[in-house]
Amino acid sequence: QVYLVQSGGGSVQAGGSLTLSCITSEYVWHMGWLRQAPGKEREGLATIDHLYGHTSYADSVKGRFTISIDDAKNTLYLQMTSLRPDDTAMYYCTGSRLALSAKTVVAESEYWGQGTQVTVSS
Repeated sequence: QVYLVQSGGGSVQAGGSLTLSCITSEYVWHMGWLRQAPGKEREGLATIDHLYGHTSYADSVKGRFTISIDDAKNTLYLQMTSLRPDDTAMYYCTGSRLALSAKTVVAESEYWGQGTQVTVSS
């Protein structure tokens, strides 16, 4: 059983920054972040290949969000800058044994974190 435990999130004003963290119970080959806003479908945001470090991003967050992994800490991060009110959502870290992209992370993730709320006020 793979466990993903998230931390971070909270409330911030538009233009601010937040970093989300996700500790994994074991090595996960492919990891990502997605979010779900109230009344909206889940949206894939970013993924990273643990072995090679390849990343992919949704257009909505490209240039503002950065996904990274600290192998020594078994921790996945999502650094979020230039936050906007429409970034308000529940954010989830995910993982899979198979390759993920920002377009497939919603449908193909096998492991999920518990979610953390991000609220951006104008």
